[in-house]
Amino acid sequence: MVRYIIKRLLLFIPIILGISFIVLILIDITPGDPVAILAGWDAKPEVVAQVAADLRLDRPLLVRYVEFVGNALQGDFGRSYRNKRPVMTDILSRFPYTALLATVSVLLAVVIGLPLGVYAATHQYSWKDNASIFATLILVSMPSFWLALLLVRVFSVGLGWTPVSGITKWTSWILPMFSIAVGYAASIARQARSNMLQVIREDFIVTARAKGQSERVVIYRHALKNACIPLIMTIGSLFGMALGGALITENIFSIPGLGQYTIVALTNVDYPAIQGSVLFLSLISCTVILLIDIAFAFIDPRIRSQYIRKKIKVVRMGGEQ
Repeated sequence: MVRYIIKRLLLFIPIILGISFIVLILIDITPGDPVAILAGWDAKPEVVAQVAADLRLDRPLLVRYVEFVGNALQGDFGRSYRNKRPVMTDILSRFPYTALLATVSVLLAVVIGLPLGVYAATHQYSWKDNASIFATLILVSMPSFWLALLLVRVFSVGLGWTPVSGITKWTSWILPMFSIAVGYAASIARQARSNMLQVIREDFIVTARAKGQSERVVIYRHALKNACIPLIMTIGSLFGMALGGALITENIFSIPGLGQYTIVALTNVDYPAIQGSVLFLSLISCTVILLIDIAFAFIDPRIRSQYIRKKIKVVRMGGEQ
């Protein structure tokens, strides 16, 4: 298990470096010149050169990348071109809103999707199963931003049940969280249904039924426990997707999170803010996936057995010598 964890940790490093380099390249080729914006479009050449030097944009791309990585390792993402504040300070002040939105949305998706998938699997080929499949197909295909606008139109503008935007009340979080959770709940339901249908045909389920255990015990104590193992990876990846989905949702509902901060940075061609926010979100997403991988290795005995067999093989080879 230690070798497995070390292997995952080593893979973590090139992924983050690759993401940071790709972000820097995309920013560099994106239309827009922050030097011209800050210096003014009619500024003199010497003023433009001075602004570029102050922003360190007169240096080659690789030099800027090495400087950014070196500063990022010390927790310094630079200062925003727009408000001159440290980017890390802005990120840490806004990230709790994004983390709350993403975390509760994923939990809500699990609460909705898992029972729906189990219910569909236990009623296979019935009209209930077909209706579940049809509903999940629609919800998976529905863009979250379109659903968010539809929810605002119906429940905020039409019925007046929730605020249109802002976070002045706890009810302000209902529509943003629900708009993100619906699509992920459909994905979880489809995965749970597929896993349950595979597990309930296994021999240990037949044995449990032959012992006279109730169908409820068979489904929820034996089948669901084994069907949820592959879902752990799905839920971990959905959290990373929820962080990305929050970028658009926060702007629709005017939530002062990291998504709104990133969109404003893109609009103003604020390089440090863009790099810092994207890298920070990537770090969080990769860390969550890494923790899910480690937890999955402890839960799934097949992964443990692979490394135990390798260890036994190495011991035997050493003994034969």
